[in-house]
Amino acid sequence: MSILKRPLPAQPMVSMLSSQWTGLWSQVKKDLESSWDCLDYISPYLDFQETDYYDQELGTPIQRLVISFESLLDPERLVDFKLMTNRIEADYTDLNGCRRVNLDPGLLFLERLVLATGKNYTHRIFLGQGVWADLTLVYQNSSWQSLPWTYPSYTRSSILDILNHLRRDYKLKLKSFNKIR
Repeated sequence: MSILKRPLPAQPMVSMLSSQWTGLWSQVKKDLESSWDCLDYISPYLDFQETDYYDQELGTPIQRLVISFESLLDPERLVDFKLMTNRIEADYTDLNGCRRVNLDPGLLFLERLVLATGKNYTHRIFLGQGVWADLTLVYQNSSWQSLPWTYPSYTRSSILDILNHLRRDYKLKLKSFNKIR
């Protein structure tokens, strides 16, 4: 029989897509911080060119920011995290009902990156309230490894470099967390 125990907290992060950064980013940042927690990392803007899936809704050219939050998060709260980002997305829809920002929340662990999504698929696990967990990347042999279903934009070296940075910061946070426990 396995011994059941609580997992370590995870590093919450969000991948944000938009083509309308001027004025929008400062307000979305304020909303994220007031709804969740202070940001501790904001990536440079990254061109998003792997697909045109979002072009009609978000406009072009689309760029991505990856952000992370100061406080670690109990993995059980991934559903709450996704519901919060969905509310913020809804606040930034235009008169035609199109989003001006796409927020993909996730949890970074030492061994994996899990994104929250509202879409079912073969490899996704239902968490509740319409939210599914998507195992996006695994960390093995000192690097991030993609999986057959990993979105191509998450395999770019610029994203992997950011995730490596977040993982290093997360390790430091875990050391502090373990001292407190």
